[in-house]
Amino acid sequence: MDRMKIGYFADGPWSHKAFEKIIADSELKIEFICVRFDTKDDTIKKYCSDYKIDYLMDKNINSKDFLEVITQYNCDLFVSMSFNQIFKNTILNMPRLKTINCHAGKLPFYRGRNILNWALINDEKEFGVTIHYMDDGIDTGDIILQKSFPITDSDNYSTLLARAYEGCALLLYKAIKKIKAGTAKRISQQSIHPVGFYCSDRREGDENLSWNKSSRDVFNFIRSISLPGPQARTFLGENEVFINRAEYIPDAPNYKGIPGAVLKADKKGLIIKTKDSFIRIVEWSCKSKIKTGNRLK
Repeated sequence: MDRMKIGYFADGPWSHKAFEKIIADSELKIEFICVRFDTKDDTIKKYCSDYKIDYLMDKNINSKDFLEVITQYNCDLFVSMSFNQIFKNTILNMPRLKTINCHAGKLPFYRGRNILNWALINDEKEFGVTIHYMDDGIDTGDIILQKSFPITDSDNYSTLLARAYEGCALLLYKAIKKIKAGTAKRISQQSIHPVGFYCSDRREGDENLSWNKSSRDVFNFIRSISLPGPQARTFLGENEVFINRAEYIPDAPNYKGIPGAVLKADKKGLIIKTKDSFIRIVEWSCKSKIKTGNRLK
């Protein structure tokens, strides 16, 4: 049986577990790995060295020079996993089986960037992983496989990342095997929802916390960017406070007060007033000691 020849456009930890599954399959062969132009991923470079795979990097994968390079590999399929350049039609259609992408979002919803963060901010009860064909839109191509994973109040950015790394790798591998076997189905995203929605990337400054929101919103915001994210930020005077974990108190009464006021400080943490009730902060770092009566802002 002929081995499927794959061009892997990949970078970072998202791509590692998928690589391990692909490389272990004797029916699949990775011809080259193209990393991000600003890559910091030494693991991919080591993979290429260990398995004698060509290591590529280019500022513009749609350029004539780069297209001439990858044409020589005569790949059956291109696979994108955590790659950060836009694929235009010429490169998308170069392999006979086209180009696919793994997206950690339940398409056609949660297209775009920083999906796991936004899913937590939006208080979703699940997040999705989608394998889809790539077209000239952003995350709009036909779906091959999709799976949902639950989100509970014990989850945060770190736990969702771990689940997504595993889920993306497994689903991507299954999709590649289906494509090779000729059994992959194409599901139009418009058949699920005619519009869907996009999420923007999160930038410096977006980590600043507003206490003038509901306790549920504050709780979700803090866990959405917990480590290894930038962590939620607030201020005590001139001192910046980094908040990594909070506990939502479901039965906290709804009443008016001063958002950001430190109501109580004990061994369990800090009770902070929010717009509607209060929340417990259990993991934080600050140069100054926070006492009852202080006001965070």
